[in-house]
Amino acid sequence: MHTSSRVLSISSHAEGLTINTSQGHIATRYLVNCAGLHADRVAAMAGVQTNVRLVPFRGEFYALKPRARSLVRNLIYPVPDPRFPFLGATFGRITSGIVRCGPNAMVAGSREGYSITTLDPSEVWSIVSQPAFWRMAARFWRTGFQEIYFSLSKAAFVRSMQKLVPDIKADDLERWGSGVRAQAILPDGSLVDDFVIEETPSAVHVINAPSPGATSSLSIGLYVTDRAASIFDLPTPQL
Repeated sequence: MHTSSRVLSISSHAEGLTINTSQGHIATRYLVNCAGLHADRVAAMAGVQTNVRLVPFRGEFYALKPRARSLVRNLIYPVPDPRFPFLGATFGRITSGIVRCGPNAMVAGSREGYSITTLDPSEVWSIVSQPAFWRMAARFWRTGFQEIYFSLSKAAFVRSMQKLVPDIKADDLERWGSGVRAQAILPDGSLVDDFVIEETPSAVHVINAPSPGATSSLSIGLYVTDRAASIFDLPTPQL
């Protein structure tokens, strides 16, 4: 097993594939690409041509302080906006008992940009140099500025959450980390809200697995396993 290994290049040959990583070469007959935020880049290294591009979106969360957790006993979701593949800010109780609130959704300055101050110039250039990004920005600029406002202003974030739970006050919330999701966009700037899985004789590339990607992970895994077994002419695992 190779962990913390960056994929540098992928080459194909008669015996299969050679994956060049930061910790050496890996020879394999087949490849299943589930690289998340970097899935499109790994697919491109393997020679897959796709018109889908991934843009990193950071989602920032607050959490209810212990004294206010009784305000939320169940999952609370807003009515979704069909124009966007984002669910919007929600309330969710996790297994530890913490009630998290959010997230917002704003373009990140890096595919690993978990903080608003994390900026990678090469990553920023890879985003802004895409015509598809500017077409997306032209469509949704008002929403984009609103999400930035929610990130910078706790008061604005609280007001948005009060639409779901009116009794919540600013002092009931504290910062609770963030996550980065890979949002696929098409050349016309539209947001992809469905799965994108590319297949070749030697590889399966999961390029886009949007929400509910986490809650559907077992079903997605079974589907990808079945497809890999079929394409690679291998016995289907019995799970």
